[in-house]
Amino acid sequence: MNTRPRKSAQSRPTGQPRRQAAPPPANPKLIALNKPFDVLTQFSDDQDRATLKDFVDIPGVYPAGRLDRDSEGLLLLTNDGRLQARITDPKHKLAKTYWAQVEGEPTEEQLQQLRAGPVLNDGPTRPADVEQIAEPTLWPRNPPVRFRKNKPTSWLAITIREGRNRQVRRMTAAVGLPTLRLVRVRIGDWVLQNLQPGEWREL
Repeated sequence: MNTRPRKSAQSRPTGQPRRQAAPPPANPKLIALNKPFDVLTQFSDDQDRATLKDFVDIPGVYPAGRLDRDSEGLLLLTNDGRLQARITDPKHKLAKTYWAQVEGEPTEEQLQQLRAGPVLNDGPTRPADVEQIAEPTLWPRNPPVRFRKNKPTSWLAITIREGRNRQVRRMTAAVGLPTLRLVRVRIGDWVLQNLQPGEWREL
């Protein structure tokens, strides 16, 4: 026999409608921007640093995710909150592909460590897709990357499905391959294509 007391109707909040998701905008927008190096992923800054406002003049759009100030490439912006959540929520495991210029020549062991998911100070990372690639044709970075004359550099294509702070840089550093330049080229099905730094297109 169940002797647990039944919840009284008095204990439930009354007159409070369930929280509803915001309706989609009447004119939904999704923007792909090639974020230049040394630009903050925000629209304002109290230290007078370069921000998205210097490149995107569409009102009401916000970044769907972040890209570090010292990283370049594809950034998505939208005025649709639900789409923004779908792009950024880790539970969707949206794949993001980066081209990373690293210091040194990777060994097969280092590549396997990256694929397996190296352990960072906040725990192990998920498995990643990692391949060594030929140097891609990219725009010159301003300022240029600093090289060590006695150290070769290599390029890796790295696809991850989570979004920790500075994750790709921390992953490559963990296996002894410091990242010198990092360019994001794909988020899910959206790709950078031929956008130049500071250019954007509506998707």
